[in-house]
Parts: sequence; C-alpha cells; structure tokens
Amino acid sequence: MKKNFLLFDFDGVIADSFALAFKVSKMISPRLTEEEFGQRFEGNINDWQTPASPDPETYRPEVNFFVEYFSRMQKEVELVPGMAGVIKKLQKKYTLVVVSSTITSPITMFLEKAGLANHFDKILGNDVHRSKVEKIKIIFERYGIGADNCVFITDTLGDMREAAETGIGSIGVAWGFNKSETLAKGKPFRILKTPSEMVGAVADYFSAFKN
Repeated sequence: MKKNFLLFDFDGVIADSFALAFKVSKMISPRLTEEEFGQRFEGNINDWQTPASPDPETYRPEVNFFVEYFSRMQKEVELVPGMAGVIKKLQKKYTLVVVSSTITSPITMFLEKAGLANHFDKILGNDVHRSKVEKIKIIFERYGIGADNCVFITDTLGDMREAAETGIGSIGVAWGFNKSETLAKGKPFRILKTPSEMVGAVADYFSAFKN
C-alpha cells in the first residue's frame, strides 16, 4: 500500500521567514505595508508584478530581492518553533516533499542545518519550475500517485489555489504569510493555529477523504 504524500510549502510553514522577506521587500519599496506584502501571496508569487508607477522618490529597483534574501536567510531565519518534532513524526507515516517558490539549494542548506533534510524525499524549488501546478504534476508522474494521495500544507492562499487546480486539498497554517481570514478563501480542510495540531489534522484529512 502506497504512503500518502504531504506537500509542504517552505517559507512561512517550516521556516519562520516572513520578517526577513518583508524587510528585504521594504528595501525595494520602503512604503510597502504588511497587508500589501501579504496580498502578493494570494496568487503565485512569481506572477506578481511591480506596480506600474511605484513611488519614484523611494522605489529602489536596483535592489535584487533574491540576492539580498538568500545572503541573509541562513543567519536570520529560524525553524518555526515546534516544526522539527512534527516533521519527524509525520515522516514515519507519510512521504514528505517540499514544493516551494524559493530556490532548492538554500532550502536544502536550511533543512540540513536543522537536521531535517533526510526527512524529505524531494525538494522542488523555483529552479525546478515557477508554477506549483507543474511541480505537483511532476510529483504525480515521479511517484505514480494522484491527488487523492496528497495534501498541501501551506500558509498562502496562492498555494491553495494552485493545489486546487490539480485536485489536491489543503491544510492551512496561520503562522505564515497570509492571515486566517485570507486562507479561508481557499476553503482549506482546516486552518491550524500551532504546529502541534498538524499530525491530527493530516490524519483527519486522509480519513475524511477515504470516507
């Protein structure tokens, strides 16, 4: 019998990276608010476009987000408290895969530093494909599975919308980039307030789906 698969977003779910991502974004757009920043993740972040007429007095297009972010990520971003134990428990029963808009190599480095890299069977970052729909299709083909074998664990409405395109349901986490009221628009199976709720929520998801 095949294991079920847990597809994890990385930033905001595993890595407590909102503060750094927002800080670097404000280097480019100093007047950016947290609400405006969160709205970028209501779709695929790669599809977000810089406003046509940013404030010319403060806007700094010469700042490269990825260069700034990745140069600081390993030192300034921590694992979400409680996630290490949850990941270790889940890996005993499920196959774990990271599906992220961050590049694969820094995710791997982060997870290795946290002692968790060997708990994930595969990491599919932005260098694999910019679309999470396409990355999910890669998983289907690679493992010979379908939507009924998977659930996407994410902190953004955009991820939920992409997962839904492939027929996969979502479990939302409220400690990441989008707030609970935003996540609710994606009609997730459940929205978690703490990592400690995740093991039970995943079990309930697959039980409900099979019944």
